[in-house]
Amino acid sequence: MGDDRLLSHDETLELIERSHSGDGMATDTLVRRNTALVKSIVRRFLHRGVEYDDLYQIGCVGLVKAINNYDTAFKVRFSTYAVPMIMGEIKRFLRDDGMIKVSRSLKELAARVAAMQEKLCSQLGREVGVSEIAQALGEDVCDVVMALESACSYTSIYEPAFGDDSDACIADQLSDGDEQEKHVVDSLLLKQLLSTLEPRERQLILLRFFQDKTQNETAKALGVSQVQISRLENKILKKLRDAAG
Repeated sequence: MGDDRLLSHDETLELIERSHSGDGMATDTLVRRNTALVKSIVRRFLHRGVEYDDLYQIGCVGLVKAINNYDTAFKVRFSTYAVPMIMGEIKRFLRDDGMIKVSRSLKELAARVAAMQEKLCSQLGREVGVSEIAQALGEDVCDVVMALESACSYTSIYEPAFGDDSDACIADQLSDGDEQEKHVVDSLLLKQLLSTLEPRERQLILLRFFQDKTQNETAKALGVSQVQISRLENKILKKLRDAAG
């Protein structure tokens, strides 16, 4: 297998099984073939006062953890599973290394975002979404999200959870890693399943289960009868259950 070619899903599964059996060469191959994935994630965290090479090495640590923890029973592609683990490793490093260093441009954008958020809330009389803020500023949604994150203050997980007199710390209130990982995997599996649907099917599911629309409201939005929506909904749900195994 040449290093200039992406691994297929089956090739990846084979290498992961070999890696789990103690084959170091299989692990090295998986890391080498996924460097593009690590680099694409690292680019999102540049300009935070940390060298690219350092971020890349930390990203590779996250990649190795993903290789070690991946289970074919998750029923998601390895790259889909690896992304949040790589990002989590980098974010953990940035936070544990001290206060996150924010570039001047990101600070300026954060100030503009905060001002626009306040303006839109005042004009519309409600909370506004990130996409609305981004559109009003003419900025990319991802950049706005990064700006909002940079403006957040971080609290030590070892601070008292319920005031200075509390014996319990914030860390005690957090769910364990296995539960968080299961939540991430379930979310990724749902996203992957929805991507297999036809556009009209996906729209129906989004309206019914993500926007809490009734069957009648969904029928009006899609221009069909309520009976058709009921039949189609049952068909789609069966399709998703079968795909999930």
